[in-house]
Amino acid sequence: MYDAFGHPQSVVVLGGTSDIAQEIVKVLAEQRCRTVVLAGRDASALERTAGDIGRSVPNVATVGFDATSTDNVDKTIRQCFDAASEPVDLVIMAVGELGLQETDETDPRRIAHMLTVNVTWPSAALAEVAAQLQRQGHGRIVVLSSVAGFRVRRSNFVYGAAKAGLDGFALGLSEAVRGTGISVHVVRPGFVHTKMTAGRPAAPFAVGPERVARDVVRGLARGDTVIWSPGALRYLFSAFRLLPQAVWRRLPG
Repeated sequence: MYDAFGHPQSVVVLGGTSDIAQEIVKVLAEQRCRTVVLAGRDASALERTAGDIGRSVPNVATVGFDATSTDNVDKTIRQCFDAASEPVDLVIMAVGELGLQETDETDPRRIAHMLTVNVTWPSAALAEVAAQLQRQGHGRIVVLSSVAGFRVRRSNFVYGAAKAGLDGFALGLSEAVRGTGISVHVVRPGFVHTKMTAGRPAAPFAVGPERVARDVVRGLARGDTVIWSPGALRYLFSAFRLLPQAVWRRLPG
């Protein structure tokens, strides 16, 4: 349960090796979070991450799953909640893959893969997470989306379209659970310097995962449904959304 100051005590991270999610957990650890469940595909990477987090969080567990298949989504989520061994206060959805637009857009198998990993599996998992949280009567969900999904661009439309789908699903879910004691918070970071973006040219307003983590925790404290990081992107992309398509397509990618 949350502590007296409203800080989450138990956290499940779906996509447990995500740099952004790890930084969020570090901030929560400073607020005396005591249980973290890391779920992901790469067992060795999960164990390394668990070792790092275990230096500041008393109870850390790992759960394996593969986001390329939706057959056992409900089982995976139940395993995560069972591994927490206490009511779960916060679930972070950090599953995703950036891909490579130049090759993905011409390969039907890669497109199917990108949509499965970035929107189909996460959306199915979020539905089960919401059901589990409603059964226990409380909880918050953080969904790591992207500005790429706010208005999809030619330069990364496979990834952007997938994030647009996840963003829309998460916002719809936030309305569906309103008044149940559950809340959903959609995070829209811009370019973030992580292992997923390594080697790619940085976009304007690029930040590190530490900044996104601070913005997320601050947004949770305020109860924001949508959390932009950095905050200036809220205004920039609101203006971008109004641009005629002929102008939008001429902006640098």
